[in-house]
Amino acid sequence: MADNPMARFGRPEEIARAAAFLAFDATFTTGVELPVDGGLTQL
Repeated sequence: MADNPMARFGRPEEIARAAAFLAFDATFTTGVELPVDGGLTQL
């Protein structure tokens, strides 16, 4: 857990919120990668 910048695991509802955003609100977004990993890939 020390390697995770947020110092916690993501909750299922946080993942669902990101998926719902891409499915419904991101209507003008194309070809985006949205890592929902608490900043882990930014290290």
